[in-house]
Amino acid sequence: MEENIHILIVDDYAVVREGLRAFVTTEPDMVVIGEAADRETAVQQCLERQPDVVVMDLALPDNEGINTIQTIKQQCPNIHTLVLTNFAEEDRVLAAMKAGAQGYMLKDATTKDIVQAIRDVHQGKIVLHPSVSYLLLQALQLPDTKEQTVLHSLTERETEVLQLVAQGHTNQIIANQLGIDERTVRVHVTHILQKLGLDNRTQAALFALRHGLVALK
Repeated sequence: MEENIHILIVDDYAVVREGLRAFVTTEPDMVVIGEAADRETAVQQCLERQPDVVVMDLALPDNEGINTIQTIKQQCPNIHTLVLTNFAEEDRVLAAMKAGAQGYMLKDATTKDIVQAIRDVHQGKIVLHPSVSYLLLQALQLPDTKEQTVLHSLTERETEVLQLVAQGHTNQIIANQLGIDERTVRVHVTHILQKLGLDNRTQAALFALRHGLVALK
């Protein structure tokens, strides 16, 4: 039996938090372990409760949504973040994903799709609302020459690891697929991020998408 997915809900509207809690807790594998209405509380809850997935809006007080994602990623790197918001503008989507969000869904999505997005993000996959996928594909159309040069600096093995990271696989799964030690995978990931000048696995996945190393599903 799989372990429950522990969820923190972050939204400055209590009615939204209550609604999310109501349908999420009907799922047998999901438990809401906390709520927050602002950045400070969200970060504190993450540090204290260590949820598996944070489901959060970008429209937090003082426009702190992106900063909240970034802080959570920096202080609690094992926590996955799913954005659930009304905003579908390209700059917001890219900013959220670059900050470390693994998923970006809109509030007009069905409860079924939101629940599945939580499960997918928990597994390390990148999840995007259909309309957000279109925006992201448009933004990823033209990689620049500098990025192409940096990409060529990766070894063949590092490129393989980057592709698997972009597909949402954990270090253990990557190790099993490539027949190498998990510690070696961690070293490869570190080298990939350093060479590409990136901060996290989500940024690495976006880089791989941009350069056609993986396809956006």
